[in-house]
This record gives sequence, C-alpha cells and structure tokens, in this order.
Amino acid sequence: MAPKMALKKGDEIIGKRKIVNKGAWTAEEDTKLSDYIQKYGAKQWKTVALKAGVNRCGKSCRLRWLNYLRPNIKRGNISDEEEDLILRLHKLLGNRWSLIAGRLPGRTDNEIKNYWNSHLSKKVNHKERKSEFPATPAGTTPPSEEMREENLENEDTEINIDMNDLFHFSAEGTYGLDWIDKFLQIDEQGA
Repeated sequence: MAPKMALKKGDEIIGKRKIVNKGAWTAEEDTKLSDYIQKYGAKQWKTVALKAGVNRCGKSCRLRWLNYLRPNIKRGNISDEEEDLILRLHKLLGNRWSLIAGRLPGRTDNEIKNYWNSHLSKKVNHKERKSEFPATPAGTTPPSEEMREENLENEDTEINIDMNDLFHFSAEGTYGLDWIDKFLQIDEQGA
C-alpha cells in the first residue's frame, strides 16, 4: 500500500489521487522549480515535484527542466550550420534525436525533433521528389523506370568503409560518438 501524502491547503483529491496542475506553466512555478533544483539538484523527480511546491507531477517537472529551464539551453533560431549537421546526422542515425542533439551543444532532443518534423522533413521530401522526377523539356518524355535503374547501376558509387572501425564503440570520447565524426568526414569527401 502506497504511503499517504500530506495535503496542503487548496489540494483537491478525487478518489485516492491528488489533483495536480496541468497545462501551461506560470513564471512562479518556473521560479520555484529552478530554485529547488539549484539548491538540491535534478534527481528523483517525484520528490522534486512534491518538495518544490509546484503541484505538478514528476514527469512534468523533469520535462520542464530539461527542455526549458536548464541554464545551458541555447535559445533562438537554428543556424544554417546546425541545420546542415542535423540533415547529415539524420541521414546517418535516423530518428535518434538524443544522439543528434548530443552533437549540437545547448540544443535539446525535443527541439531537434520538432524542428525536423516541422521544417526539415518537408525540405528533404521536396528535394527527393525533385531529384526523382526532374523537370523534362517540352516535347520529351521522362525516362522509364528501367532506364533510371540502369543509370543507377552504371554510376560509380563505390565507397570503401571499414564497418568495424566505423562502429567501434569502446571508450571513444565522452559519449563514444567519435564514429559520427568519421562518418561526417566521409560524407563531406563524397559531397
């Protein structure tokens, strides 16, 4: 049986559950959470939620801290260099947002994911459609599927990559992600 939580003035209970605030955070709640974390640290989020006095669940406190209140978060528009790096890393890693964000100091995985879904995926899909079906001059017919496959087979696209070296994860750097740098170097050479 779970221990009972002490109720404060204004707390509501439905059944056996305490009602917590939902929706937008107020500036006062942000201040309380930041002050508590500065004093006691960012761990045991359920305890943080109870002791910080914000009447929120632990998950809400954790996400608010990680995505908005941390002092080292970079605010503002994503630069062209960051956008290029996101595109290249997404090509390599797919939707592993936390790994991609780890290569962009100050950016959160949530911010990268949202930027990808709202801006970059549309750009990439548009470029792929353009390159797949290039505009043909008037009076000519576009190449058939067989011709496109034949052209792809004839292209010299051989890239020599030692997969054991590329995906060697033992104690490289802080995050073991030096292999991403190797991929990016190979990608730049091929471009």
